[in-house]
Amino acid sequence: MKICLLCYRGKPNCGGQGVYIYYLSRELTRIGHEVHVISGPPYPVVEDEITLHKLDSLNLYDSLDRFPKDFPWRRPTPLNLYEYGCVALGLFPEPMTFSLRAFQKIKELQPIHKFDVIHDNQGLGHGMLLMKHLLKIPVVATIHHPVTVDRDLDLAAAPSWRWKLRLKRWYSFIGMQSFVAKRMDRVITVSKKSAEDISRDFGVPMSKMRVVYNGTDGNLFKQNGNVVKEPNSLITVNSGDSPIKGVEYLLKAMKLLRNGIVPKLTIVGCAVPGGRNFNMVQEYGLEDIVTFTGRIDDDELVARYTSSEIAVVPSLYEGFGFPATEAMACGLPVIASNAGALPELLGLDSKVGISVPPADAEALAAAIKQLMHDKDARKTMGAAGRKRVESHFNWRTAAEQTVAVYRELM
Repeated sequence: MKICLLCYRGKPNCGGQGVYIYYLSRELTRIGHEVHVISGPPYPVVEDEITLHKLDSLNLYDSLDRFPKDFPWRRPTPLNLYEYGCVALGLFPEPMTFSLRAFQKIKELQPIHKFDVIHDNQGLGHGMLLMKHLLKIPVVATIHHPVTVDRDLDLAAAPSWRWKLRLKRWYSFIGMQSFVAKRMDRVITVSKKSAEDISRDFGVPMSKMRVVYNGTDGNLFKQNGNVVKEPNSLITVNSGDSPIKGVEYLLKAMKLLRNGIVPKLTIVGCAVPGGRNFNMVQEYGLEDIVTFTGRIDDDELVARYTSSEIAVVPSLYEGFGFPATEAMACGLPVIASNAGALPELLGLDSKVGISVPPADAEALAAAIKQLMHDKDARKTMGAAGRKRVESHFNWRTAAEQTVAVYRELM
């Protein structure tokens, strides 16, 4: 097949969408398909045999100078003017504007490449419908989870009514995503729980959805016997400062654990000055036992996993949850909230870790204390986690199951 993957943002260390594009495109190519990736900035990393088409974008949300004086007059196209105006009003137009730019690009490429299928990665802009109806190409969309979950959690944590209004304005693109999702030929999602939530919040019939679990790179994420474990060490991965990751409850648990053996926590991510997590660390006096890594590459992430004793995933929701499977692949026991897809990843038999209720600092503290005092359990759970990743979450299987969805439409 000739497959066109779309990703409005694709850099791997900016979130799970970039990881998804890298590994899915790689495995689709390895099993014999021709893959093109069309992306906006920040651009994805892809293998050499994959063709990457880089679309332009104002990328205003990543600019230090949000509104340069020569914008948008430097490139005064209608789409640029529209994007600039939306950002000025506090909206998030990138999924919409990317989809229209991608439509134009595919329209140019189609006479040459004749794509068999277009696969959109969580963009769900109106341009997807133009591809379907005007270009007559089968269209599949991956929805990792409905963004309604992020919106509702952000609104619940908003400090003021003005902040809530700003959030509602920013999340207004959800209406477009729901409209487009219902009109896709097929929707791929990455967990059973996510499928249920997409059906509930976006109105996509379950008959149109297919669950294809993400993989985890077992060659990258693995144990290293030469690395010495730091005693009583915890690790968690936090992208941004959003309440959906539940880090505030882990920090509350750390405060509760000040008596007795005190663990040390590594937070993979940036400390945002004035942000929620940064302020809590200072308020609770945790500066001596909580460390933020800042942005790190994959090799350092693996080194951090392998030098830690326990991984904690306190998220209030996960459509899949790469930090859980990455830690499992590295042989770590996992303490995770039983929210979103996390119970599907850990399994129901408690062999790979401990599940706790979401937003429950006391339960987190108790689970951490329990595992800190039980070396044998940590070792047994870590080994079971590695086996579970190998048997349930690999990218080759994910690619083969994704191709099966393409073939349904062809």
